[in-house]
Amino acid sequence: MEKTPRGTSVGVDDPYEFAGLCDHLTGEGRCRYAFDHYEHDPEFARERAEDDYTCPPANPESEATWADCPHFRSRKQDRECVRCGLEEKRNELTEERPLLEEHHLSYRDTLEKSANAAGDGKPAGNDETAVGDEPAGDGADDGELSHEITIYLCRWCHAKVHNSWARITDDVAPDPAAVAALEERRGRELEETGFESAADRYGE
Repeated sequence: MEKTPRGTSVGVDDPYEFAGLCDHLTGEGRCRYAFDHYEHDPEFARERAEDDYTCPPANPESEATWADCPHFRSRKQDRECVRCGLEEKRNELTEERPLLEEHHLSYRDTLEKSANAAGDGKPAGNDETAVGDEPAGDGADDGELSHEITIYLCRWCHAKVHNSWARITDDVAPDPAAVAALEERRGRELEETGFESAADRYGE
């Protein structure tokens, strides 16, 4: 499996198997990055402009892959754990820690390591932060492109992936502690939105 520089696993052999569409891809199959950020990579932008900004990896007639594009970025937005299916349940009015955490399968070369999620590697079972993500693999060192590819994992799966040989593809149910945390939040949500009649309120 791919590993971070610290030697912890990211839970997959090939991050691109879990990559979705590029964040810069428009609904018409064009590259928004080349159009909006010409100054960042003029040569790339010119090449895309000459082809009407068509995205090669998104073109079914092209053999190009996402791994071939220097500006590919895929950050999953699905708000459930990719490994166990636990869904997020947040109360925007509180500062409760999210049940889900962004997990990097790969980092873009130019991203600062300080962008890694804070953490100390402790299990998440008692509300401790899972170990922080780091760039996966060493693509930048062997001449290969490195891209930002992220998914969402619950805190419990996040800790297991980094601290053991757990894989993203494991067929598992949510951790009991994760289920308990979710049900607790659902219960509070029902209490906050529940209807209380005047008779109940005043004891009549």
